[in-house]
Amino acid sequence: MYANILGLMALCLLWPVLALSGPRIEHWQTDKGSRVYYVHNPELPLVDIQVVFDAGSARDGDRYGLATLTASLLDSGAGEWDADTIAGRLETVGAVLSTGASRDTSWLDLRSLTETAKLKTALTTAAEILAHPRFDRSDFLREKKRLLLALKQRGESPGQIAGRMFFYALYGEHPYAHPVEGEPETVEKLTPGDLAGFHSKYYVAANAVVVIVGALEREQAAEVAERLTVGLPRGESPPPLPPVELPGKARTLRKPFPSAQTHLYTGVPVLRRGDPDYFALYVGNHVLGGGGFTSRIVKQVREERGLSYSAYSYFRPMKGKGPFVAGLQTRNDQAWPALEVLRQTIREFIRQGPSDEELEAAKKNITGGFVLRYDSNAKLADYVAMIGFYGLPLDYLDTFAKRVNAVTRRQIIDAFRRRLDPARFQTVLVGGGAVADGKKE
Repeated sequence: MYANILGLMALCLLWPVLALSGPRIEHWQTDKGSRVYYVHNPELPLVDIQVVFDAGSARDGDRYGLATLTASLLDSGAGEWDADTIAGRLETVGAVLSTGASRDTSWLDLRSLTETAKLKTALTTAAEILAHPRFDRSDFLREKKRLLLALKQRGESPGQIAGRMFFYALYGEHPYAHPVEGEPETVEKLTPGDLAGFHSKYYVAANAVVVIVGALEREQAAEVAERLTVGLPRGESPPPLPPVELPGKARTLRKPFPSAQTHLYTGVPVLRRGDPDYFALYVGNHVLGGGGFTSRIVKQVREERGLSYSAYSYFRPMKGKGPFVAGLQTRNDQAWPALEVLRQTIREFIRQGPSDEELEAAKKNITGGFVLRYDSNAKLADYVAMIGFYGLPLDYLDTFAKRVNAVTRRQIIDAFRRRLDPARFQTVLVGGGAVADGKKE
């Protein structure tokens, strides 16, 4: 109840400010080289903090699951505190802490009240978790068992099997290929020493982005950033990931599975964060498959032919080329007809782009709801973390609507033709429909 009331208050208080302009993001570096991004929002006595590291699963090497298991064990024990002590310290001051990992990043999130004593306790706890995680063997074995169970359950889900196969098909030997959570055979071999080594290499000040959004003055924010990173060794940023190589030709991979529906993905690596084509591709995809019931894919696959309840497409920009993904779930006997309609819809859009009416509607839909994507401290912190980690312009949120509205139909057609080549698309089908005659491709 308390959280819901705070959320409503935050929306009401933030709306007048955000409706006029984007937030003012300030940026500096700590003495040890951590990049800090700060937004002052004094309306509520709260602060949302993120510490983000270039330490995602792309840094696993051949020990898949290492980044995920390291992040998940950070708050299981640190310094002299076990998990119960850490949880008690945070609960006493009303703070909330979480950790996680993606392909590009690992992170710690902290939400705290800004009252001095409470904030101090929350920050001291978070700093100890970041700098001195214990990785006790008993905690490690418990978390490893939990992860292995999750991986086993993943192997029983046709949708998750399809997603895993799809990334392997897209990325081959690239570090993006393997699942963020790892594979059972690689997780099984991990040791507490592996986690400690990964932490000491990547959880360093020079590899950290600190995001602070809330009711703290600039000087207070600088103190917070120093407190959180002072216990970290300076270290250095890791080398760039290897470039993503495009698949040489189109492939269709099939895996029979005893399910009522077939899960289908098709696409190709395309887009890095900060790519000059981002806005043309983003706006164009809103028409193609990202705009819900108004999008071309939904109209063609679902409304006109009734082949699937859920059909979509999206771009997922990352540090390296993230994928363009088009997908759907359908009855087994409709899998191949649905795939052909999906492919044809994409090919036609690449050739013709959106109509003027579709483009105008997409722009209004995107810009009209954009402010609601960062209408709370936590949402805004997510955006600022993205801006900081990927090195986007500090005025990204300010200029977003303007850049969306500047996209032309010709720019969309040009970007889609240059960046999406169906002759390189990788397609995966998992389910009963995957056993159909491959000639229907």
